[in-house]
Amino acid sequence: MTGEISSVIGGEQAADGREYDSINPSRVDEVVARVRLADAETFSSACRTAAAAQREWARVPAPVRGRVIASIGRLVEANAEYLARLVTREIGKPYAEALGEVREIVDTCDFFLGEGRRLYGQTVPSEMPDKNLFTFRVPVGVAAVITAGNFPVAVPSWYLVPALLAGNAVVWKPAEYAAASAEAMYRLFAASGLPDGVLNLVFADGAAAFEGLEAALGEGTVHKVGFTGSTEVGRRIGELCGRHLQSPCLELGGKNPMVVAADADLDLAVEGALFSGFGTAGQRCTSLGTAIVHESVHDEFLGRLTRALAAAEIGDPAGDVLCGPLLDHRFASRYEEYLGWIQPHHKVVSGATGRITAGNPRGDFTGEGGLYYHPVIVDGVRPDDRLFLEETFGPIIGVTSFSTLEEALELANRPGYGLSSSVYTTDPATAFRFREGIGAGMVSVNNSTSGAEAHLPFGGNGKSGNGSRQSGMWVLDQFTRWQAMNWDHSGRLQKAQMDVADIVPDVNFRL
Repeated sequence: MTGEISSVIGGEQAADGREYDSINPSRVDEVVARVRLADAETFSSACRTAAAAQREWARVPAPVRGRVIASIGRLVEANAEYLARLVTREIGKPYAEALGEVREIVDTCDFFLGEGRRLYGQTVPSEMPDKNLFTFRVPVGVAAVITAGNFPVAVPSWYLVPALLAGNAVVWKPAEYAAASAEAMYRLFAASGLPDGVLNLVFADGAAAFEGLEAALGEGTVHKVGFTGSTEVGRRIGELCGRHLQSPCLELGGKNPMVVAADADLDLAVEGALFSGFGTAGQRCTSLGTAIVHESVHDEFLGRLTRALAAAEIGDPAGDVLCGPLLDHRFASRYEEYLGWIQPHHKVVSGATGRITAGNPRGDFTGEGGLYYHPVIVDGVRPDDRLFLEETFGPIIGVTSFSTLEEALELANRPGYGLSSSVYTTDPATAFRFREGIGAGMVSVNNSTSGAEAHLPFGGNGKSGNGSRQSGMWVLDQFTRWQAMNWDHSGRLQKAQMDVADIVPDVNFRL
């Protein structure tokens, strides 16, 4: 069945807009949802609606808002299998991964349901008598949240849950190619009792969303922007927000390194490389970019990884597979461009490349009807190669070697991204030296570059973001502002730094 969906603003559907078909990438002829894409004015109108609703939502006591978050978690938990199957159908993510993604929403709600009772400020001593100082966390206002579709429900929850808990209203623009998953998630949030207008769903293409966001920032109806997507678009959003003296929350791409030391458990390293390089068909911001392997174990690691990849299942994401199809036609086209970055000095050790077809099969699998691509391992990448320096959003990883840890760190930091990283070693000194030297916001030791927990800060530096963090208590800094208050009950004007009692020491005293 094909669903027809549209934006929801103030609890009402906005039915106008051009049609867009969200397809099943494992069967591209199957339309999952027919979406009405809104224009820029609809986006900015949603921001005005959110601004009007936010004032009343902020007056709801924070512990009560926490109970709403608790309800969202229970609703998602009760509908987990349905939502996971929809994610698998719409973006081709293997069902086990999709179910884990839905679980991430529940975990996020479980963490934040109690934060409504812990939006603590402080009572601060004053330098003058009969005067008290206080600090308060207050909501920023309206958050415009723009998310990608590779994690169509988990990553949005990292924004929506803390933003709503803190008393903000939200305008959410999900990726149009994951519209059905987003609309289902919206309905679960709405069923929690959120007042109309507090959460608004806008389907739009990138150009219309950017134009609408620009208008809303100019009108003063957006006070925080959250964006997950490419570094290129993140730069444009950062520039736009900067003109309005705002600091966005940017979670961008990655070229995530995995350093394999000479003393590493190679079987464990291979398992981590396989999952982080090819899980979700390599379409994670935390996917492995380059394996940087000590020269003494390079050949052994490469051989084991190549054999493990050859034995891995690729196919229907409803089954037990390592990866399914690419997300959408646009990502397939872009991935084919990345394959063009393979140079004569590279060695493709994994076999065939390109789209899996009857004429280019993977064993008995012909990829019929879907956007399936051969996973690729490229050995011999060099520090100046595009394949080494730039994000490749798809099932391809590079491999290179190093001789010293200092060389490995230089290679790991060279692309200029700073999202996730990994080191495999049995030596604690190596692990801590790696942690000190890597520029990534997240470090894994003897674990893959992919993986996040709801109570740990998530985010990157450099080309991967502007230092903002999601998840855990740290994300509250994105959706609240500190307000300071002083209360003078002395009955007279006391001037800070001027009317302060002075206790004079005897500076000439000596024992």
